[in-house]
Parts: sequence; C-alpha cells; structure tokens
Amino acid sequence: MDAFLARVKDTRTVEDATVLLWEQLPSPLDSTRKALSLALDAHKGQKRKSGEPYIVHPILVAVITAAISSDEMMVQAALLHDVVEDTDYELDDIEAMFGEDIAHMVAGLTKIVEIRDEELVPSGSDERLVSSALTFRKMLIASIKDIRVLVIKLCDRLHNMLTLDALRPDKQKRIAEETLVVYAPIAHRLGISRLKNHLEDLSFYYIYPEDYARIDSYIRENAQNLQFKLNAFIQKVTTMMESNGFSHDTFEILGRVKHYYSIYLKMHRKGVSIEEVLDLLAIRVIVQEPLECYKVLGLMHLNFTPLISRFKDYIAVPKENGYQTIHTTLFNEEGIVESQIRTRQMHRLAEYGVAAHWKYKDGGNGVNLQWLESLSYQNESVEEFYELAKSDLFSEDITVFSPKGDYYTLPKGSVALDFAYAIHSEVGANATGALVNKHKSSLLTVLKNGDIVRILKDDKPHLHCSWQDAVKTSKAKEGIRSQCRARLRETDTLSAYNILSALFNHPADEIRSVIEDMGLDETIHKLPVQLDYFKETIRKVAAYMGEKEVRFWELLKRGYKKPQIREIEHFRFFTNKPLDGVEFDYCCHPKVGDQIVAFYKDSKAIIHHKLCKKAYVKILNAEPMLFVNWSRTKMSRYRLIISLQNQKGVLADLLAKLSQLDMNVISIELGIRSSESAEYCQIEVESPEAKKNVLEEKIAQQFKLIEMISLDDAYNK
Repeated sequence: MDAFLARVKDTRTVEDATVLLWEQLPSPLDSTRKALSLALDAHKGQKRKSGEPYIVHPILVAVITAAISSDEMMVQAALLHDVVEDTDYELDDIEAMFGEDIAHMVAGLTKIVEIRDEELVPSGSDERLVSSALTFRKMLIASIKDIRVLVIKLCDRLHNMLTLDALRPDKQKRIAEETLVVYAPIAHRLGISRLKNHLEDLSFYYIYPEDYARIDSYIRENAQNLQFKLNAFIQKVTTMMESNGFSHDTFEILGRVKHYYSIYLKMHRKGVSIEEVLDLLAIRVIVQEPLECYKVLGLMHLNFTPLISRFKDYIAVPKENGYQTIHTTLFNEEGIVESQIRTRQMHRLAEYGVAAHWKYKDGGNGVNLQWLESLSYQNESVEEFYELAKSDLFSEDITVFSPKGDYYTLPKGSVALDFAYAIHSEVGANATGALVNKHKSSLLTVLKNGDIVRILKDDKPHLHCSWQDAVKTSKAKEGIRSQCRARLRETDTLSAYNILSALFNHPADEIRSVIEDMGLDETIHKLPVQLDYFKETIRKVAAYMGEKEVRFWELLKRGYKKPQIREIEHFRFFTNKPLDGVEFDYCCHPKVGDQIVAFYKDSKAIIHHKLCKKAYVKILNAEPMLFVNWSRTKMSRYRLIISLQNQKGVLADLLAKLSQLDMNVISIELGIRSSESAEYCQIEVESPEAKKNVLEEKIAQQFKLIEMISLDDAYNK
C-alpha cells in the first residue's frame, strides 16, 4: 500500500492518472469509461492549487477507491463526485446517464456551498464550520442508505491529505485536524485499517511536525537493527509452528514497525521517549481456520513469556467494526513484540472492513453500522451535531458486558449512565443506579474494559440534567438533553399560567382555559423567559377578558395593578405585587446564569432552580409565581487555578491575556506548589460572561487551566 500511495502522490498528469486507473480495473465497464469521459469534459480547463489539471484529483480518488473496493459503481461515483459541485452538470443529468444509485452517491459527496439564513441557527456562527457541519451531516445521512458514500469520501480525503503540501500552513493544519478527529475514526468504525493508518500518519505529519520528525529520525536511524530483530523473531515463530504440525504453505507471517501515530500515542500516554517504547515491533500470523488461531496462541505462550495484561481475544468478542484477531504481547530476546493471530478472512475484514464485501465478493461484511444511525441525530444546532459526532468518533473503545453476557462497545471514559442509554433510551431515562461487578455504584461511575454492569431503574423517568457533560456518548447526551428540554418546556408552560394567575388574581385553571381559547397554548411557554412576550400577553388577556364581559374595572376591584419592573439584589421582577425581599429554599443552589423560577409568598419572592424537584411540585400545585430573570448589573465571579512556568514575564503575559478576555482581576496568589513541584497561580476574577463553560473554554485555549470554580452561588449575596 505504501508503494501504491507513493505512486498516487507523485502522479501529476491526466495520462499517468488514467494509466493507474486502468491498472486497478484491467477490464472496465463501458459505464466506467463513460464516467471518465464525462468527468474529463466537465472539468476541462480547471486547475488545482498546485497548478495541475483538476481532473487528476477525481481520477486518483477513483484509483484509490478501486484499490480498496473493486466496485465499479463506486469508481464511477468517485470520478463524478465533484462534477455537480464545480461544473454546469446537475444531479438529474447524472441520474439520467448513470442511474439512481450513482446519483445518490454523488449527491451525498457534494458539499453544501450556499448557506441560507435560516440554516445559520446560532448567532455569530463561523460560516466555514457551519458549512462543514451541514455537509458532514448530509454525507452521513446519505451513508445510512448507501455506506459506499463514506468509503468514497475516505478515499477522497486520503488523496487530499497526500497533496496537502500545496496549501497554506494554516489550511494544512485545519484539514489535518479534521481528518484526525473525524475521518480517521470513521475509517476505524468502518474497519478499513488500510485507510485509517495512512490518514492518521499523514495528519500527524502536519499537526505535530516536530514529534513526527523525531520518530521518523529514530526509525530511519535504527531501521536496519529493527528489521534484523523482526526477521529473527519471525524465523523463531516459523520454526516453532512448522515443528508443531503447521505446513509452511498453510500460514503466513507478516512483520512491521508500528505506525508513527500509534507510536506517538504510546509515548504521549505513558510520558516516555521513543527510546523507552518497548513494543515498536509487531507480527501478524495468518492461518486458515479459527481453531488454528488458538493453537498458535498456545504455542506462543508456551515458548515465550506473555504480558498477560495486554492479552485480548477479539475473535470470541469482536470489536464493533467487525474486527476479529487475537492480540498477545510477548517477551523475547530481541525485545517485546506484539503478536496478532487471525485467519485469512479475518485479515481481509481487518484491512478492508466494509469494503471487503465488494473487493472479495465473499458475502456479508460483518461490520456493525449501528453507530452510523446514532450519528444522524437532529439537533437544533448543526455545530452541536458536529461536536457530538466528533466526540462519538474520536475516542478509544472499551467493551462492557451485561449480566447475561451481551457486550456493548462504548468510548473510553464512559460512565454507567452511558451503558444504560446504550441498552435502550428508556433504560437510560429511568435509571437510578448501577451494579458494577456486583458492587452498588453511582450512574457516574467510570467503566473499565470488561466490567459487568447491571442498571437499576424505576418505572418513571429521572432527570439528570447536570450530568450532560459527564456522559461520553451522543446517545446519552442527546437523551438527557431531550428529557430536560421537555421538562423545561412543561415547567415554563405551567409557570406561565401560575404567573398570569397571580397577576390577574384569577385561578390558574381559568387562566389556562383563556389561553387555550385565545390560541396561545403553543407559544405560552415563552412567557416566563421573554419579557416582551409577557407584556404583550398581559395586554391580549386583559382585552380578551373585556370582550367576555369581565370588565377591566372588575380586575381593578380584585387588586389588579399595572405591573412594573423591580430589581432586588441579583434579580429583576416584572410584577404588580408588593415585594419586600428575596429568599431561598435549601433544596437547590441556583448560581448566576442558571434557569430560575420565583414563587410569591408573604410579600417575598422565593427563588428556586427551574429544574428543582420541590419547585416542580409547587408548580404542579399552581402556587402563585412571579416573572423573574437575572439582573445583568452584576459581574460573575470565578476562582481560577492556572499552571504557570517559572519564566520571566509570564505573569505580565497572563494578566494581559485575562484583560483581553474582559476579565477583572480581584485577587491573585502566586507560588502555590503541588506534590509534583509544579507551580500554580490562584486568581479571583470578575467577568460579564455568566456561562461558566463558555468562559472556561476561552481560558483553556490561552492557559493550562487546572480548575475553575464559580463564586456566584445566589445564597452568597
């Protein structure tokens, strides 16, 4: 594959690209020749950034696609994948000439270039990100119908990465980062390790050039010695197998030095240099039958000392992407060597994943694609969708078991609540606790590979709104958000009736009937959060009551007065009731910026968090309520703990950057040391930004932020 991709990278002319294509497809279909002819005509005169004819790119994407899959419909779609986007041809033209399937693939691969205003949901969105997210979602949705869309896109991205040196450094890094966190993980999920490894190494080269250079230099300098060790170990294993009944023509042993990015990850995780990485070498033993894999494993463990903690049997428990191989790490005179044992069919699936189905025409591909459907969740924000997708894709996996032995693949760092949602969304919603390896545990217990988990649940849903950031999977995040959005809408709707009830001195059920008669029941949830809507609703309700012969003077006799804005401490009220102060119950702890409700009792406002269980009961009981929101006259206060290097000018730089973030420093404490002798700085600041997570993200981009605590508990006046 390396030699093949080197040829692809060095190909610059239409003639050379076409030669490569026909090498992969010695007897092409007439429709493939027709697709090439159309692409040549459509892209005539177009140039890439490098100056070469644009058509070279689609041809080479088709070359890589043919090498991966041998499916000519995919090759045709690859040849045509930029035609609709960059030329005068329409999708209808493609469908008329090549059929619905190829038109569908081309449509899924076409970027969304124009963004209409209504699609830009968040204000101030970065247009490039939104365009990328919309295109990504469109591609994934198209892939549910035909997974070949994703395979072609990966081949397209691989060729883009091979020719990335023609772009500016900032674009190189942006595309490489997107490749590493989105497209390489997709290749992994599809089981196509051939693509995944190359995408990772190419991305690594552009994102961390110094680390790449260090690893590359070491491998090149030690290439001869590493190859000698590898050959010696392969010879030992070959001799061992032949002397134990394996004929030399019934097995194959492949050896390699590990991929650069996997070496880097190992160095990074363990905090070691490349000289300290013990298992740079790996061999792969390929046999004919699954039972022979276990015979080879037994021979290896009898003849070499295994590192038991690194043993994994993915034949008995396959990975989610269908991967089946036994992994064992062995001590040997030449050093530590990772050994993988698999059958020929397992090898094909491991190398080509879903594409093995088309390349080898050997029936089912064995790749689980449920993860793809889980990525098609529809969110209010395309940016949110993109972030959820990235967090779902760019993660290592663990395997967790149910008490019955069913296994589930989850991202590393997942908690018991993630497992509950993986079983079923209703199990996640109703979960109350967990038994992890028979020990009673919290739903926020971080799971380890091989844990046996049983979920304890009720017959009714439980809200876990504050746990959105604790769970790892998009299914759990979206499940929690969906539940909480529904509860917030219900709370706002019922609060609206209670607020109007207190304002007009009318029973809440009568107010509800009035609102329904007026046709406002679909929008009334806005009332507790939008002051202008509240004012307009008061006017409409008063007018409606007048029409129904409840005269306005009757409202006045009942104590109705014109509502006014009142600001008390942290809060702003809009009410016609006398207010002598603000109190807090002790069931919840709202902080500045949290969503809140206010109940009216004995001329005082009683503040609760909007999702407080006690407040919810009061709302259901129709207790009198007030319109309330946070007064923005006060700044939010935070305590930051930041790691600082002991360098000249570092404090001045820190204060200057905090000032740029519109943060006012109240106090600062220097010289705090940890047990590891690292130096920290503790700072108290004020900021107009009330959302802690937004500010935390901005600060973390500038400094090594250890901890950030909000000091704005509403109890602390």
